[in-house]
Amino acid sequence: MRTRFLFVRHGDSLHKQEGVTGGPRSCRGLTVAGREQARRLGRRLAAEIAGTGASVYSSVLPRAVETAAAISAVCGLPFSRDSQDCGLCTWHIPPEADGLSNEEFLRRFPAEGGGVHRPFQVGNESWAELVTRVSRTVADLAHRHRGETVIVVGHAETVEVSFNALGLLPAYRSFDLEVSPASVTEWVTDEDPGQWPPPRWTLTRFNET
Repeated sequence: MRTRFLFVRHGDSLHKQEGVTGGPRSCRGLTVAGREQARRLGRRLAAEIAGTGASVYSSVLPRAVETAAAISAVCGLPFSRDSQDCGLCTWHIPPEADGLSNEEFLRRFPAEGGGVHRPFQVGNESWAELVTRVSRTVADLAHRHRGETVIVVGHAETVEVSFNALGLLPAYRSFDLEVSPASVTEWVTDEDPGQWPPPRWTLTRFNET
């Protein structure tokens, strides 16, 4: 009974191109290049999962939703509003920061210090809170889809947290991860994802583009 998770970072996004904080209100989805990245990735994944089927989930932000919709369309997999989960989102920023330039966000929401358990910006999540939120969502999906393939379309942080949720690394890592747009990171296990103690997962690829 093999359970397989394919973590996908969304394609190249307009908010990144424009240098703004892309929350639920201001995220305008993918660039032209990002849409093509998503279609190409969909064709690759369709070849990989042919004959096996899969479930597709995404965060609620338009750049992830648009990427997931393109993948699901090419792969012939269902994807709807019910497949979108805020637990897979990047940082939950203060509503009033949504749409600010990155520089203005840092200027208007400063914090002294910051770290694993303390936010770097006033009103923002801490890293530990983000890790817990995403890990809980990933664990729930693994429990729900035992023995199946799950495609999770999110953000760089969603991919990073897979190392905590499935690799059981502590919240603080002694190394950084670079996650490219429209990349794939894959984890698999032949054990029961809902068991205790937790199963051992194998990282079979990271940041493949």
